[in-house]
Amino acid sequence: MKALTSNSASKRNTVYIMQLVTIFLGFVVFGISENIKGPAIPRIQLAFNLNEGQLGTLLSLNALGYLIACSFTAVLVRKWGIKAVTIISFASMVLSGVLIFLSHSYPLFASSYFLMYIGNGMLEIGLAILGARIFVKNTGMMMNLSHFFYGLSSTVAPLLATGVMSLSVLGHTLDWRGMYLVMLSLCLLPILSALRGTFPGDDLPNEDRTSFRTLMRDPALWMMVMILSFGVVSELAVGGWLVNFLEKAYAWDTVRASGLLSAFFLLFSLGRLLIGPLTDRIGFVLSLIIFSCFSAVCTFIALVGGESLAFLFAISGAGIAIIYPTVMAFIARRYPNGSDTAITFVVTLMGLGSVIGNYIIGWVIETVKGVYGSTSELGLLRGLQAGYGFIGLCAAVCSVSGIVLYVYLKRRQELI
Repeated sequence: MKALTSNSASKRNTVYIMQLVTIFLGFVVFGISENIKGPAIPRIQLAFNLNEGQLGTLLSLNALGYLIACSFTAVLVRKWGIKAVTIISFASMVLSGVLIFLSHSYPLFASSYFLMYIGNGMLEIGLAILGARIFVKNTGMMMNLSHFFYGLSSTVAPLLATGVMSLSVLGHTLDWRGMYLVMLSLCLLPILSALRGTFPGDDLPNEDRTSFRTLMRDPALWMMVMILSFGVVSELAVGGWLVNFLEKAYAWDTVRASGLLSAFFLLFSLGRLLIGPLTDRIGFVLSLIIFSCFSAVCTFIALVGGESLAFLFAISGAGIAIIYPTVMAFIARRYPNGSDTAITFVVTLMGLGSVIGNYIIGWVIETVKGVYGSTSELGLLRGLQAGYGFIGLCAAVCSVSGIVLYVYLKRRQELI
């Protein structure tokens, strides 16, 4: 009897280990695939003689592929199961790496690039659903730990890409095509662990799943859309605007400005690793309020304090880092039988919100510049300050939305 119990426990441990390996490796390759494009873009532009407009169209495939993948991934999960969909998403990225390597015409390359981001979008939804199903204990800590691996791989991805592009194999330099082949082939590793693993939730009868209509009637889900959308805009906009702000507002050189951005990402990753475990103790909603407020305060103080307090831009990363994984943890706990649908809905609207948010930042900068003089140094400074202030405002709105959600859930005695 004891032997049977021991064997059963050992089997459960092996299954859980395979699940963890799949999701952690998944986030590693996800971060790599999203962030290797930086060093490759100038070489791609030169190889296909692309102008800035064509390059912008190519990069917009990222958002388009992501949103398309969001629209069908949950349906595939219900039809084929999370294991099959996860393996397909990894396999599509491996295939896109092979096609990118073989692409010597722009149409083939653009199609291959689009396929890569379809896989990326499927993977983001798939990993979120996997986490929601697997992490039933210490959900906040484990969600943040998973996303820590994403942040870690995102930090080193540009350096890895640069190194791989300079490698020579059989007398031939890999360059950007070979780099994509090598880096995306890493997706084979989580495919192996996924094939050996089993994942819960696929055997749940359809009648036991929370319906889409029921989810849409829950005000808490819509408030989560608000929190996640504003939180992610505040998070992602830093990567696009911080270096630009420091160079133009404070005349920093590129190396110094990029160094502060690297510090932001470092603290962002450490925030998920070190602060993430606190979310289970503090409570998910209260954590969202506190840490998004912390990020907003750091950003506003840095703007008001000027160049001497610019380091606070980096420190804000530790607060905003926990928003996405903590929202995923909240969804996993609140909708255990409908997490796939809830995650897809929230993340899809978040994607739309992040696209709109970046346009608003650009519009705010240009509008304020016009008020103070479009061609004057003061106009440029005030415009940049207003634009970056909008990033801090998004974090503040995230916190306020959390307060509204906290009051709503506390009245109903549904706080998580």
